[in-house]
Amino acid sequence: MTILITGGAGFIGSNFVLDWLSASDERVINLDKLTYAGNVHNLAELANDPRHIFVQGDIGDAGLVAGLLKEHRPRAVLNFAAESHVDRSILGPGDFIQTNIVGTFHLLEQVRAFWSALEPQAQADFRFLHVSTDEVYGSLSSDDAAFTETHRYEPNSPYSASKAASDHLVRAYHHTYGLPVLTTNCSNNYGPLHFPEKLIPLMIVNAQAGKPLPVYGDGQQVRDWLYVKDHCSAIRKVLQGGRLGETYNIGGWNEKPNLDIVHTVCDLLDELKPRADGQSYRSQIAYVTDRPGHDRRYAIDARKIEQELGWKPTETFETGIRKTVQWYLDHPQWVAQVQSGAYREWVATQYAQV
Repeated sequence: MTILITGGAGFIGSNFVLDWLSASDERVINLDKLTYAGNVHNLAELANDPRHIFVQGDIGDAGLVAGLLKEHRPRAVLNFAAESHVDRSILGPGDFIQTNIVGTFHLLEQVRAFWSALEPQAQADFRFLHVSTDEVYGSLSSDDAAFTETHRYEPNSPYSASKAASDHLVRAYHHTYGLPVLTTNCSNNYGPLHFPEKLIPLMIVNAQAGKPLPVYGDGQQVRDWLYVKDHCSAIRKVLQGGRLGETYNIGGWNEKPNLDIVHTVCDLLDELKPRADGQSYRSQIAYVTDRPGHDRRYAIDARKIEQELGWKPTETFETGIRKTVQWYLDHPQWVAQVQSGAYREWVATQYAQV
């Protein structure tokens, strides 16, 4: 038995691959383009593991995808591959359109051709699971109910619009062609192996380097925070028992303003690795001009996946964030490896006001 994972060297994808192979002997074919956020070092412990076959390539490469499907005949394809950083999508939306929309289309086409040629029982057992985001639903006010699976799509950034389009394509391939699809829409993930341009790892890395901790606007943008290992367990549940054609929202039941997140990271660093001068890392917080169209609040109603599949997160934010901060403190070499010249140039451009 084999599964094919796209984007399996990225943050969520690599955590999923590692967790999958720690609990199963089922082989993983891992297709990743290795853009700036795809990191083979995430998978170092699998270097000599015959259950893990890594292939560098693009989901938009129809010939490559068709060849992998024909050779390995997976029982499922899990699509983690995506450009995912809102700020980057504002500065350069083209890559997001190409990967998240066009790439997903090409992937679906090859999977549809492969699935259509399977024997009836293999067709019935096959799954295509598409990993998406809560950002497709738009922004909530402080007193709005949390996003459910039937919430209207109202994406507000090029990133979220590209993910919304990919979700619609996946839905269309189920309703038009009968492709057995599942879609998950998750809230903000955090945890080990997170590329340090996102809020939590950026704060940890900058704090340790003595740099400013940039906070957009007033820092009161609210997000629901989901520990990445919990997200991985939810995806396994959906793959195993999700109803075909359905969407499952995956959240951590942890709504918190960004500034509270930064304060928590600073306080944990004060405890775990205090500054030499005795001051709090909070003194490094620097407010910067808010980004264009910054959504004010996301919140996930994750009752459907709990009621249908029995899943709920095991980590509280307090336990998950402590594990995350400790992981970054314990892995300075990983941090150094991902901080290439291109990464430093990106951070300098994005936070030039600091």
